[in-house]
Amino acid sequence: MLITAPDAQPWRQGLIKDFEAKNPGIRINLVEGPNATNLLEDLYTSSFILGESPYDLVNMDIIWTPKFAAAGWLLPLDDRITKEELAAFSPKDVEGGRYQGKLYRIPMRSDVGVLYYREDLLKEAGFKPPETFADLMQISQALQKKDEVNWGYVWQGRQYEGLVAMFVEVLDGFGGFWVNPDTLEVGLDRPETLRAVEFLRSTIRQGVSPPGVTTYIEEDTRRFFQNGQVAFLRSWPYVWPLAQAKGSPIQGKVGIKSMVHAPGKTGAACLGGWGLGISKSSRHPEEAWKAIQYFTSEEAQRQFVLNAGFVPSRRSLFTDPKIVAEYPHYPQLLEIVDNAVLRPPIAQYAQTSDILQRYLSAALSGRMNPERAMQAAAAETRRLLGARG
Repeated sequence: MLITAPDAQPWRQGLIKDFEAKNPGIRINLVEGPNATNLLEDLYTSSFILGESPYDLVNMDIIWTPKFAAAGWLLPLDDRITKEELAAFSPKDVEGGRYQGKLYRIPMRSDVGVLYYREDLLKEAGFKPPETFADLMQISQALQKKDEVNWGYVWQGRQYEGLVAMFVEVLDGFGGFWVNPDTLEVGLDRPETLRAVEFLRSTIRQGVSPPGVTTYIEEDTRRFFQNGQVAFLRSWPYVWPLAQAKGSPIQGKVGIKSMVHAPGKTGAACLGGWGLGISKSSRHPEEAWKAIQYFTSEEAQRQFVLNAGFVPSRRSLFTDPKIVAEYPHYPQLLEIVDNAVLRPPIAQYAQTSDILQRYLSAALSGRMNPERAMQAAAAETRRLLGARG
């Protein structure tokens, strides 16, 4: 199995050691790959294209599933797991493992976009957590005026996958959509999309977000927030343990909620996360399935969550007393996971995302007129999806 280097330690020390002890006839060879998930995807892809892939287990980011399944690189898993067994996992995480009605990936850990806010500052100023985009702007500006924070809101604006993950939440919050996976209809040039782009541009124009936000990735935004300079941060659950660590300037001062939305709409959170599939070329599918069953079991996931701070894919663990004692925000995180939105599960996801990244970045950084940028993005996406043989 191929995995990013930083994730290797908790796997090797805990999960794999325990699994091998319980299954003395099976050995798991963990291959450490690069840190960047897109480079990991390239390694998997080239090994499958060349044939005779060395990997039996495929550890997949949620957005790889449709591509790998469409290319015929994965074994369908439907006949190996019952509906009842699947019901223990978050429904959106399970949905993220399907392609054209078949199941190819069992969720191992979830991940979801979260809106962090400075609970202490909002309380002192008499504000409730924001529900709408307008609330977010108003509270940000009020706190900036009082010199409580330098910036109101930070988000990931660089041209990369993180930009798209952030944008689908805002888009959904305005009632828009990107690509309908069933009909391949494209929604990038609709009024809702332009309103979503306009909202993000207004955060920069009105000084709520820093002008450099269009170059930020997750860690840039986290540092701003954790240093106490910002009221609101859109990021992922990994921020929580860091923000609450001893010595953190904002320890004990942070709240979380789902993304804000337009009036009459609901807040959405982009679903991320990792899951396990079996390579079609594997000579050990039965052993691989045994490993998946163990790695995604309640017992193994509980250890994984407690040792590595990841978000579980099993619903019961969000309210597990041991986990809640360590991470009191997990029951709230479950509500956010239940409102998650998937990036379109289509085979050409990578190219589709690349198109949106390019034009959205141009629109947000002022290199292109937003309306023209989104029309061009929609036209290019339609050409790509219409050209399916």
